[in-house]
Amino acid sequence: MNILNRFRTVISVFFILINLSFPLILFGNNEMDSLLVVLDKNVENDRVYTSLKEERLSKLKGLLNITSTDQQRFDICGQLFDEYRSYKSDSALAYARKKLQIAEKLNNQHHLANARLNLAAIMSINGLYKETMDILSMTDIRQSPDLKPYYFHICRTVYGYMSDFSLSTQEKSRYNHLTDAYRDSLLVVNAPNSGTHVIVKSDQLIVNQKYDEALDILMDYFPKIKDDVHTKAIIAYSISSAYQGKNDRSLEKQWLAVSAIFDIQSATKEYISLRKLALLLYEDGDIDRSYKYIRRSLEDALFCNARLRTYEISQMLPIIDRAYQVQAVGRQQQMLITLISVSLLSVFLLIAIVLIYRQMRKLAAARKDLSLANDKLNKLNLELSDANNQLKNTNETLFEANLIKEEYIGRYMDQCSEYIDKLDSYRRLLGKTAAAGKMQDLLITIKSKQFIEDELKLFYTNFDSTFLQLFPSFIEEFSKLLIDNEEIQPKQGELLNTELRIFALIRLGIKDSVKISHFLRYSLSTIYNYRTKLRNKAVCPRNEFEDRVMQIGTSAEKS
Repeated sequence: MNILNRFRTVISVFFILINLSFPLILFGNNEMDSLLVVLDKNVENDRVYTSLKEERLSKLKGLLNITSTDQQRFDICGQLFDEYRSYKSDSALAYARKKLQIAEKLNNQHHLANARLNLAAIMSINGLYKETMDILSMTDIRQSPDLKPYYFHICRTVYGYMSDFSLSTQEKSRYNHLTDAYRDSLLVVNAPNSGTHVIVKSDQLIVNQKYDEALDILMDYFPKIKDDVHTKAIIAYSISSAYQGKNDRSLEKQWLAVSAIFDIQSATKEYISLRKLALLLYEDGDIDRSYKYIRRSLEDALFCNARLRTYEISQMLPIIDRAYQVQAVGRQQQMLITLISVSLLSVFLLIAIVLIYRQMRKLAAARKDLSLANDKLNKLNLELSDANNQLKNTNETLFEANLIKEEYIGRYMDQCSEYIDKLDSYRRLLGKTAAAGKMQDLLITIKSKQFIEDELKLFYTNFDSTFLQLFPSFIEEFSKLLIDNEEIQPKQGELLNTELRIFALIRLGIKDSVKISHFLRYSLSTIYNYRTKLRNKAVCPRNEFEDRVMQIGTSAEKS
């Protein structure tokens, strides 16, 4: 059971850490709707924060039961008072009295003053102003100067409450004057950089309608608050009050939402933000959310036994509740109208279904005939598509063949003309040599193969050049058909080598090894060996290699 409780606690802490950062992230985007969504989730899951609060209280109570000295009991009662102060006022009052009893037993003047101030603070929250003033009057703060900030804070708070509920203008003015005086005293005794000084100073500026100056202080201090969630809630509420003074309703609501989120996350039950936000949402017409927030505020105030907050909420709850009930009645009427409309539509729909069913039966036969006709038409379309593709391939092949023929015929005619000229020049050279009687030179020239080799070299160069004009990417695409590290590249100064020239002829449609050997002036076995060697290096199946070569440079390959 202990392990299960610890696991639940870890999950709860994780949930809280996420929610602590979430409102500020959303608020950075200035999205009120998103803030309200986060607030709704916190309101629905407030038991998580309450559970963590109860665990802390349980641990402190356990320590109180096992502690051995009055001094330790005094300190733990002080911690319990601080935990209960904004959580459950009856318990806070009980521990304040217990703390006072221990202080009297210790006979320590500083402890007595501290305990009395705790008692006065919780009584002021419960609306016991006379009792609060009686306790303050018997507290000699001069003997405990370090408690002056706390003393002035309680005085300022109780006179502020008395001013709010004064019936006469004279009394209200007197209490306001005293509130201002103790506020000034608080500003003197608190460090300028402390959270208390910021809260009191901004309160003074807001009371004096210096809203922009108050916002400058609050906005600068708010991001500096790290782990004190309760202080974040107070500062956020002060910011909303400044925006209220500036009549900026939108930002007032946003900061009230932020304050309410932090109030719930700190398990505070005595608060103002959620109640004020509920009233603003009611005025904006968001009755559902307003009702939910005011109900939560009332439940928390009753749990805390905060009489002042309960009274304030009781002034608003009937108004919001009445609007909620009116809205609920309207929804019921709308639901009834909707139900009747749906019933009528259901009857019409049933009639329509019967008519449609009859019509569908008539259309079923026609649809079947149409489906058969469509199947036949699709079959004919497929056959026509195949025929078109075949015709297209044939046209592309013919176009390519015509292009090759035109190119090579033109080159053939030029080559023939050049050969006739060269033969005539060779004939004249031989004639001159014979006429000069240089028979030995004539025999050497006739026996020499240099002329034939030069012409063959020129012939192959022309062939290579013409072929690469027709298929400029032949070498690159041919290399892709071979396995890695087996690419064939011509030597420097060559356009094509023997292997590439063999498959260039194959690409032109000359697949007969006899014709290829005759053209390249190699033996038939050499041509066969070259073809076999390259088929063995192919990345594709050997029997598909030459078919892939035939596709190099085609329009289908390019696409």
